Amino acid sequence: MSGQEQGFDLNPTEKRAAAGLVAIFTFRMLGLFLILPVFALYAHHLTGSTPLMIGLAIGAFGLTQALLQIPVGTLSDRIGRKPVIITGLLLYALGSAVAALSTSIEGVIAGRLLQGSGAIAAPVMALAADLTREVVRTRVMAMIGVSIGIAFILSLILGPMLAAGIGVSGIFWISAGLALLGILLMVTLVPSPEHSRRHHDAAPAPEMMGRVFADGDLLRLDFGVFVLHMALTSVFLVAPLLLRDRFGLESVDHWQLYLPVMLLAMGLMVPFVILAEKRHLMKEMFVGGILVAGAALILMYLEAGNLWLFALVMIFFFAAFNLLEAIMPSWVSKVAAAEMRGTAMGMFATSQFAGAFAGGLIGGSVHQRFGLAAVFLFSAAMMALWALSSLGIRRPRHLSNFLLPLEGLGEMDMALLSQRLMTLPGVKAVQVIAEDGVAYMKVDNAVFDSEQATAIVAGN
Repeated sequence: MSGQEQGFDLNPTEKRAAAGLVAIFTFRMLGLFLILPVFALYAHHLTGSTPLMIGLAIGAFGLTQALLQIPVGTLSDRIGRKPVIITGLLLYALGSAVAALSTSIEGVIAGRLLQGSGAIAAPVMALAADLTREVVRTRVMAMIGVSIGIAFILSLILGPMLAAGIGVSGIFWISAGLALLGILLMVTLVPSPEHSRRHHDAAPAPEMMGRVFADGDLLRLDFGVFVLHMALTSVFLVAPLLLRDRFGLESVDHWQLYLPVMLLAMGLMVPFVILAEKRHLMKEMFVGGILVAGAALILMYLEAGNLWLFALVMIFFFAAFNLLEAIMPSWVSKVAAAEMRGTAMGMFATSQFAGAFAGGLIGGSVHQRFGLAAVFLFSAAMMALWALSSLGIRRPRHLSNFLLPLEGLGEMDMALLSQRLMTLPGVKAVQVIAEDGVAYMKVDNAVFDSEQATAIVAGN
């Protein structure tokens, strides 16, 4: 049985850490997502607005986020997690204020670039690792990850309503306020770790970058999440305009379409996620999700003016999107060696934000040069390219990551320990890293017994 299955509950410190970090991450991502469904509708009053510049404004945060994601995580190893996170939230609040006060599209772009420079994802994950035991760490990481999906769904509902009441500038002010609230939570709720160290399972490690780039399957997954978020950003450049101008749905009412679409898409997605994990059909669900998303984009391009048909197509697109969003991080975790998981996930997140930037830039350019519907066709073409690149991806082994703490053992003991751990049923790989005080293991939960591993450490 794995550490997660041993019945260990979060202790008071871990509960405070989880609650605070999940709230901070949710606030930040909500602030970023809130303008996604509305900015294209309200940007026309800004000086210098064109479809290209609007797309750049929507995606600009992804550029600085992608460039700074890993360096900021490394900086937090040196000067501490909390100072880096608080500075990132201040930069995010400053960027939000710049965007709120801007009367030109260039000013909003500058604000969005500043928002993205507050790249706190890696230090938040590292702080979560500092404040949690190995046996509950994966659970806390998953809670933080789920907050992204929650923030996205909330943004589709709240964005149109807020924009109708307070305008896009008001949304940016709310984003600034959420960032400042995050700082308050960081100071008052999130505990300070007794000591910080690099966690190879939770944060990027520069020395592992070469191994990530040498893994063809990881590169395919990175390209995949790049295309997926390029398509998502591109769709929201034009879908709100279609809903208002072609289907006659008032901007303030868009949430009435988005809410049932997302709820139905989530319900449609769940059985396929279960099939992927429980029946080991991850590759089939993965390729199927890409094909469904691509087909939905083609149907959006061909839509004939029927709102209900368009809504039905959106359900299938978001069902496929949510399926792929659920499958791919799990696949990265399965493919990456346990000791390079943090680096692999860091590169995956970097590719995701780069895709959001590319979707804004290229989608806006396509809209400006070839018209609104061409954006859907461009996104479908990228999906086709992704499908082709995925043909060679290997079916993942359904193994889990297990972290075995090794406090109190000397380096000689650690060097010999991996040989004994490899003899246990279900253990497929072991990497002992002395500086982490952890054995990173890949295990088959169907036969692995963590108590046997713990007994080996205790009796070593």
